[in-house]
Amino acid sequence: MVEENNAITLVEAVNQALAYALANDPQVVLFGQDIGANGGVFRATDGLQQRFGPERVLDTPLAENMIAGIAVGMASQGLRPIAEFQFMGFIYPALDHILSHAARMRNRTRGRLSCPIVYRAPYGSGIHAPEHHSESTEAIFAHVPGLRVVVPSSPARAYGLLLAAIRDPDPVLFLEPKRIYRAAKQPVPDDGEALPLDRAFVLREGRDLTLIAWGASVKETLAAAEQLSTEGIEAEVIDPATLKPLDIHSIIDSLEKTHRCVVVHEAARFGGLGAEIAAQIQEYAFDLLEAPVQRVTGYDTVMPYYQLENVYLPSVERILAGARVALGYSREGRR
Repeated sequence: MVEENNAITLVEAVNQALAYALANDPQVVLFGQDIGANGGVFRATDGLQQRFGPERVLDTPLAENMIAGIAVGMASQGLRPIAEFQFMGFIYPALDHILSHAARMRNRTRGRLSCPIVYRAPYGSGIHAPEHHSESTEAIFAHVPGLRVVVPSSPARAYGLLLAAIRDPDPVLFLEPKRIYRAAKQPVPDDGEALPLDRAFVLREGRDLTLIAWGASVKETLAAAEQLSTEGIEAEVIDPATLKPLDIHSIIDSLEKTHRCVVVHEAARFGGLGAEIAAQIQEYAFDLLEAPVQRVTGYDTVMPYYQLENVYLPSVERILAGARVALGYSREGRR
């Protein structure tokens, strides 16, 4: 047990949640590349094989398609597998099993079988890794019916949301933003309390502008909100956390106060989740808007190598620029 005043990082919170699930549910099985003896490439599973044994925490070959397929078989027969991919950029060989089988199992069997899988993957850039290790392609998976997509942005949310994902009866893609794996510490009681899926978190309340961000981009977005506050502008910051299904109701509640919105994500701009959020706002809350929804995103290019990595990522300065564009509009047009 971790004491309440023992602050831990996001990656340690992931480890803590996995340990709790393994200790309290004999149906939970954890497997992936190098997760056992080596504790995973980011040490998210450090010590778990030694504690729970190689029958519960298994090392697998370097074969993402196999990892995803084994998870489907296990889940359909009553286990609760947690499958780890080393990086999101190597998840694509597993797409057939995730999209064609895991996400469709409940519908295909008309509810006779469910598929309680958690597919875990470190994702995003910011650690000076090559391009295939720095992917942010959450929109691909959010497009798939039957699959939840969850992204934590703090140690406490990583712990609570991962436990909720493990207990969910349907498949969840749990994306861990590796740029903030060790960026900050927070007290996280090891009490087994899950946080709700499908619900956004209001991280900062405001009246003038709604800023929406998830994963590692929450860090820069909160910093931008603090900067705006010194200028007399109070921004509300919302972390959707569950990207699919999206809690549009919390976003609309915020827009009823602020009437202006900026969406921030490090994924490429075209077809990103920011476009879906903007479309839903237009569809359900157009009359609340005083300005077009702005997007501050990565670029429509392959993630560059580390020399240009910070240019690609949404910075505090870029978020502030997007906020000022939104604040510069009125119903009569741009000021």
